[in-house]
Amino acid sequence: MAAKAKQKITVDSPQAYLNRELSWLAFARRVLAQVEDKRLPLLERVKFAGIMGMLHDEFFQKRIGGLKRTLLKGVEKTSPDGRTPIEELMACRSEILDQINVLSRVIKDEIRPALAEAKIPILEYDKLSKKQVAALRDYFTESILPVVTPLAVDASHPFPFISSLGLNLAVQIRDEKKSSWRFVRIKVPDNRPRWVPLSGSSGYVPLERVIAANLDRLFPEAAGTRCFLFRVTRGMEGTAREPADLGDPNAALVPGSLISQVTGELKARRFAGVVRLQVESDMPEKLQNWIAEQLAIETEDIYSIDGLLGINDLLSFHPEGQDELRDPRLVQATPPQLAGVDPADPAAIFDAIRAGDILLHHPYDSFDTSVLRFIRSAALDRHVLAIKLTIYRTSSDSPIVQALAEAARRGKQVAVLVEITARFDEAPNIAWGAMLENEGVHVAYGVEQLKTHVKLALVVREEGDRIRRYAHVGTGNYHSKTARIYEDLGLLTCDPDICADAAAVLNELTGAIGLGEYRKLLVAPRTMRQRFVELIRNEAKNAKAGKPSGIRAKMNQLQDPEIIRELYAASQAGVPIALNVRGLCCLRPGLPGLSQNIRVFGVIGRFLEHSRIYRFENAGQPKYFIGSADWMRRNLDRRVETITPVMDPRLQEQLAAILDTYDSDNCSAWDAQPDGTYVQRQPCDGELCRAAQKMFIRTVEQTAPRLN
Repeated sequence: MAAKAKQKITVDSPQAYLNRELSWLAFARRVLAQVEDKRLPLLERVKFAGIMGMLHDEFFQKRIGGLKRTLLKGVEKTSPDGRTPIEELMACRSEILDQINVLSRVIKDEIRPALAEAKIPILEYDKLSKKQVAALRDYFTESILPVVTPLAVDASHPFPFISSLGLNLAVQIRDEKKSSWRFVRIKVPDNRPRWVPLSGSSGYVPLERVIAANLDRLFPEAAGTRCFLFRVTRGMEGTAREPADLGDPNAALVPGSLISQVTGELKARRFAGVVRLQVESDMPEKLQNWIAEQLAIETEDIYSIDGLLGINDLLSFHPEGQDELRDPRLVQATPPQLAGVDPADPAAIFDAIRAGDILLHHPYDSFDTSVLRFIRSAALDRHVLAIKLTIYRTSSDSPIVQALAEAARRGKQVAVLVEITARFDEAPNIAWGAMLENEGVHVAYGVEQLKTHVKLALVVREEGDRIRRYAHVGTGNYHSKTARIYEDLGLLTCDPDICADAAAVLNELTGAIGLGEYRKLLVAPRTMRQRFVELIRNEAKNAKAGKPSGIRAKMNQLQDPEIIRELYAASQAGVPIALNVRGLCCLRPGLPGLSQNIRVFGVIGRFLEHSRIYRFENAGQPKYFIGSADWMRRNLDRRVETITPVMDPRLQEQLAAILDTYDSDNCSAWDAQPDGTYVQRQPCDGELCRAAQKMFIRTVEQTAPRLN
């Protein structure tokens, strides 16, 4: 009997799509490879181990929590790749378990021995000298004992509430009368350093080990004790919000109601259901199951860890000195167009922008001498009448916020859209909003049912007998600290159309009314999806007509089914497509007859790739765009986003060079395979390593004025 012909994969086939959750875990796998990479400086590997802990925490909170809620509701809808929720959950669990095993092994067998060799070990108690033990015992008595609170579990004391992501000791105290063990929970205080330095020598001891070794000070009459570490992760349950149109009067909120809603969601999140229980591998199975029962979870939600728990805390492991164990210090530069700007003259930066649009590439271009200087100059310049800006995430001591407050004190009109639903930053954003209001700033808190993800600043300036507007359109947040470790782009411009569009977006956000059509900006959820579809279809049309065609794009994530279908159609029409996608990607590249003209790759390096660039060949007259939106359904339909065209030929050349640099990367780029796995590029024999981020650093060092 003849073998069946292989079924053709079409755009409607589940086989045409990769699973969103597994694709995100494939990104985590690429980060894990950084932990494994012995070519990296040791403390950079430690940093990536901490990032892995953070990524897994977030995945359980957001994605596993979401899958579990779906199962509880009895929803059986399959994902675009054809998996049921339970199949997704099982596949995620299998991949996560494998990643956990690899991570634990590398930390235990490679990183901790390497730290010891470098004389900055993370030590266990049995490796300490008597003198060190005595010093830590004094430290426990003076600095830890007054803080810890033991909570017993018995007939009079119910099992205590366990907060998310904290470290806990499950202490068992021997009861000789009953020949049994009593359970006491101790929360490891998170306001004490996790890595306790050893006095008089190099080395650190985990705080939980200091507590465990000194339980006799806490329970002096106990006949015996034993303890085991555990950690709980709770989901991010909250009110689901569906998309709404900008300008819909029904989307406007009663003042304060969104703050009340978000505050309620934060409280609900604190008490959300448990989605993961992490335990030390030597914790008795009976005790593991008992704790799981108290937390109302199943045994498959227990994750046994051979080694450190709470490895996200490795991000705070910063031994003094040891520069040779870190990446070289980044020497940032001021963009050439701003290098001659007098920082003492608030008007000088506006003169520079009028001379021509300026493209910023962070962190290689300094955020402080470009974006921050733009806002500070606007705050001080006597000719500036108004400043408008969106805040999605910002730093705890934000100089941007301080500049806005100063502008308000000087009598300028200052309006700020603070997005208080930015995940994990809700509470600080509410606080920043209140502080700005107290300074006289007009503060809006977003549009109900739409997250404001746009990165936009507008300055209104009186110049002679006219009013001129200046705008910054970015891909990253106005966050001076992450601007040093995130790769992002920004455009400084006084183009009248872009500035008019920026003003319309900001007024629409604060006024909750529609203000007509946009001239140049692509704005979600209003026009962006339609415009991207038109641009992709135009490339397909040009390819069929024999005209030059091509799509090159750089983004964080690619998931939107409609955009993926359009890319497949363009590929079938003969359009060459290169997609630089840092994180998850649900498109399958390289499938014959469907996506054979599509390449997908991503770069993992020292800085978090965060910029978005979109280039369309347009029959030999390329169109370039940058902005805040990925090709995700949430970005196109459920968020306020802006994408700006970049029209200056000089800046287009800069963007083309950036895309070329990523494309030529032969050692830190990973190529996606049709099955969703990734293969890291390797230099050919005799070929020098070309890592994109290192090439950007070299270019800045060779060509741009350095900061003092």
